[in-house]
Amino acid sequence: MDLELTGKRALVTGSTAGIGFAIARELAAEGAEVVVNGRSAERVNQARKQIDIDVPGAVTDGVAADLSTAAGVQAITERFKRLDILVNSLGVFEVKPFSTIEDVEWFDFFETNVMSGVRLSRFYLPGMKERDWGRIVFISSESGLHIPQEMIHYGVTKAAQIALARGLAETTQGSGVTVNSVLPGPTRSEGISTFISNLAKEQNMTEEDFEEEFFNRMRPTSLIQRFADTREVAHLVVYTCSPLASATNGAALRVDGGVVRAIP
Repeated sequence: MDLELTGKRALVTGSTAGIGFAIARELAAEGAEVVVNGRSAERVNQARKQIDIDVPGAVTDGVAADLSTAAGVQAITERFKRLDILVNSLGVFEVKPFSTIEDVEWFDFFETNVMSGVRLSRFYLPGMKERDWGRIVFISSESGLHIPQEMIHYGVTKAAQIALARGLAETTQGSGVTVNSVLPGPTRSEGISTFISNLAKEQNMTEEDFEEEFFNRMRPTSLIQRFADTREVAHLVVYTCSPLASATNGAALRVDGGVVRAIP
């Protein structure tokens, strides 16, 4: 299927690894011009080189900027005045008891997971409306619907992203611009792989046994009973960025392995 993305310019935030990298690679494979973002120039360059290997002929650019800050967002918006597609993939997570999460950590999570997307959308959405075409996608999480007790601050920011995406979609009524959120479930990204490895070692378990225990105890409602691959998430995101998804707007699209039981 041709997703009609050739020549579209896309920025994927937090795209040097994990879900963000998978999205950037798949967009490039569909012919989009992809701007890769990360905090360090080294990571950005490594990601771009890997995309070039995986997708011969890919058109990529890159910018190193910390998008948890207003200055970092400004560094991107000054360089790239116009986008067709904005994927707000940047995010952080941490397993931590609620009683030990300090104010500064709450603010850090909001700056990274929420305000980066707020600032970028505020800049790029008006231009998309003027041109009557554009796509904004927030990479939220099933944790935004089922707030996990082991990382409440993360879940709260993911719920905020879902609300933000819906609110922005309301401003696009009657236009060719769409704003959606995509809600992955547990996904084997770079950060999660490290997390699994460390906890498995602490508990003297193999990673395979730990994964089985995780889904038995922490995510028993999962229907696939495994961590998703980053590409499985990226496929839904890239379709949502496509002109073919023109009737999908204001939606919270789940690629959560069936963790969330609610209908819809």
